[in-house]
Amino acid sequence: MHLQIENRVALVTGAGSGLGRAMAQALAQEGVKVAVTGRNLEKLAQTVALIEEAGGKARAWQLDLAAPEQFDTTLNAIRQHWGDIDILVNNSGGPPPAQAQGVAEETWHKQFSLMVGSLIQLTDKLLPAMRARGWGRIITSTSSGVITPIPGLALSNALRMSLLGWSKTLASEVAADGVTVNVLVPGRIATDRVAQLDAAKAGRENSTPEAIAEKSRLSIPARRYGKPTEYGAAAAFLASQQASYITGTVMRVDGGLIPSI
Repeated sequence: MHLQIENRVALVTGAGSGLGRAMAQALAQEGVKVAVTGRNLEKLAQTVALIEEAGGKARAWQLDLAAPEQFDTTLNAIRQHWGDIDILVNNSGGPPPAQAQGVAEETWHKQFSLMVGSLIQLTDKLLPAMRARGWGRIITSTSSGVITPIPGLALSNALRMSLLGWSKTLASEVAADGVTVNVLVPGRIATDRVAQLDAAKAGRENSTPEAIAEKSRLSIPARRYGKPTEYGAAAAFLASQQASYITGTVMRVDGGLIPSI
């Protein structure tokens, strides 16, 4: 399928590794000019190198979601280099594991600002130009915990869920202007983050990461962890011209893991 997004400009947050890198690579494969952003310039450079080796176009800019006061500087630099941004992929790192009770108030505030507030602010800065041009894509990557809360990940479950309500509301506000707003939900995708969670669970259960991963695979109907490239492909499709009538949705990329309809 020809996705018809060549020469569009995308900004991907958290693109230095994992799902962010995979989504950036998938967009670049479709001819999109990708601004890979994040805190770690060394990791961002690795993402750019991988994209360029595959024949794509990418450039790295430092953008720290914990420092929204710096957003304008980065966005202006991207615009000067490539023009207005057509596709925004909101992707933030996960918070530390936590139970629902006993989390310090300042931790809730800090993680909300980082995982939710910063993404909303970034989106608000890009939407006016998208609406004026009559074309735009907002894609927000979350977690399977927004549908089936994951034990021990109370911060992630609660805060990422708020992004669903925001995305659905925003989708209805901007649909008539040619801007789509959708949410991607990963299941168990083989990234460093999932490996870290498996290792943490192994420590709690006096087991091994390998045993935890095998048990996890058996709980997935597809009987395997997903590939980052499969997740990236879903993001690229939502960014495509063909997906212009898909908005306000939640797309699962989970191998059938999430049990609810």
